[in-house]
Parts: sequence; C-alpha cells; structure tokens
Amino acid sequence: MNTSLTQDKLQFLLTQLNQVIVGKPTQVQDGVACLLAGGHLLIEDVPGVGKTTLAHALARTFGLQFSRVQFTSDLMPSDLSGVSIFDRTTQGFVFHPGPLFAQVLLADEINRASPKTQSALLEAMEEKQVTVEGATRPLPKPFFVIATQNPHDQLGTYALPESQLDRFLMRISLGYPDRVAERSLLTGTDTRSKVEALPSLLTAAELQSLQAQVQQVHATDALLNYVQDIMAATRSGKWFVQGLSPRAGIALLRVAKAQALLSGRDYVAPDDVQAILPQTIAHRLTPVSGAGRNSMAQVQAMMQTIALA
Repeated sequence: MNTSLTQDKLQFLLTQLNQVIVGKPTQVQDGVACLLAGGHLLIEDVPGVGKTTLAHALARTFGLQFSRVQFTSDLMPSDLSGVSIFDRTTQGFVFHPGPLFAQVLLADEINRASPKTQSALLEAMEEKQVTVEGATRPLPKPFFVIATQNPHDQLGTYALPESQLDRFLMRISLGYPDRVAERSLLTGTDTRSKVEALPSLLTAAELQSLQAQVQQVHATDALLNYVQDIMAATRSGKWFVQGLSPRAGIALLRVAKAQALLSGRDYVAPDDVQAILPQTIAHRLTPVSGAGRNSMAQVQAMMQTIALA
C-alpha cells in the first residue's frame, strides 16, 4: 500500500470539500470515511444547515453519477425503482429504471416519506439490487445512499424504522456554524454555485481501489478486543435496551479502518475507534427507559467507563 500517495490524494479531496462545507472538518471527514468504508450516510439536522450541500459535494468530488429524490408523503416505491411501460413498437413491456439506478442516491428529507416507501430502500441498501415485478436487477457499482433527515419532532416526518437505520453505516449532524464560518457564508459566493463548480477528483475505479486499501488496514488482536469490549458494554443493559449486533461491530471496524487510512496509517488505533464511535453506533441503540438522555450522550458515557476500566 502506497500510504504517502494515498494520503496526498485524500487530503486534497478533504481540502476541496472543506472549501464548500465551511467550518465542519470533522463532519466532512466522517462523510468521506463512510464512503471509503462502502457504507450509506445519514445526515440529520434542522433545515438550512447544509445537509443537502454536503451530500451534493461528496457525490461530485468522488466523481459519481448521482440522482436526487425529494422524499414526500405521496412518494411511491415505484417512483424510486422504476416501472415497466408497454411499448407498442415491440409489443412488450420495457422497464424504465428509476432514480435508484445511480451510483449515489441523494434521498433528501428521507423521513418525510411513508414507511412503505422507506422500506423500498432496504433491499437496495443491503443487497445492492432491486426486485421489480418479480425480476431482480443489480444496481450500479459502487452504490451509496446519502440521505438527509429532519428532526423527528418537526411536522410531517416519520421515524425511520430500526431496520432501516441499521442500514446506514454512519449518522452525522452538522449543527450551526461558528461565527467565523457563518460570516464566510454570508459574504462569500453562493454555496450552490460552488458545489456545481466542483471538479471530480476520483473515478469509480479509483474509489474502489481506495475501498480495497481500507480493507487492507491492519487491526491487532488488542484492537479487536477493544471493539468487542465496546460491543459487550452496549449489551450489559446499563445504558441501552438492546446491544450492538455482530453486523454493527463489523461496521464499526470498517469505519475505523477508513479513519486510519485518512490519518495516513495502515493500522487501526483506539483513537480511530473513538473518533467515529458515536456516529457509527448511536443510531443503532435505544437508551434504557427513564435515562433521560439521548443515545449519543449514552455512548459518550459508556466510552468513558470503558476507558477507566
């Protein structure tokens, strides 16, 4: 693995993204790590803080074909997957693929769609294929879902089911910009224009090569023990109703490897796990009843307990 060359390319990529998503280097790196790990990304926050902008910027910078769907309450599953239409010239039905057949699907405000439509994404996100009218059709490679979501207490939203939340490798939140970053947004070029002008820095083949390098990042037995200690702590019943599944543990390790690659190392350190832990596991966990805290805060408390053990 040519770590130096890979590091230069990744740092250039991060620099370009940070010129558009101002003042959010951690969230930008989380998004890049998620795609390098081959996972789907959920961006949750209030409207107007740059969720869709980050999704567009990631797709353009990674050089991927993308489509955007505005999720609404009347959106149907066929609006995503496509339909077969009778063609008079051939006297047969011809399948017209929907926006799901893209390398990146930007699912804007995903929790405004009905549960039926949300569930239509499950097969695509897990199996990278879609079954339409009895025929299974593969999706392009690579395939990512980058979804934005408004807080659950806003009008017209549906809570994503646990099964779908588990399909997202990471969930991040942008938050409000600090004063310096906000001044830059107020006085600078229109953000939409900046995104449209972004050049593609990778090809699909180069991205798949980087994903292969992520898999080659080494994890020692001690590091694997640390990951298993975290998983066991979530299953203790002290913080969460149910603990992490083995699939969640695999996801955690994949993102930690991507984080290590972004840091220029070919091995995973505990710091890599800690840096991405809340974003990778908090949306998969439900706090115990009466705890009075959200899952992100519970994860932080659990991490401190494990560090002191």
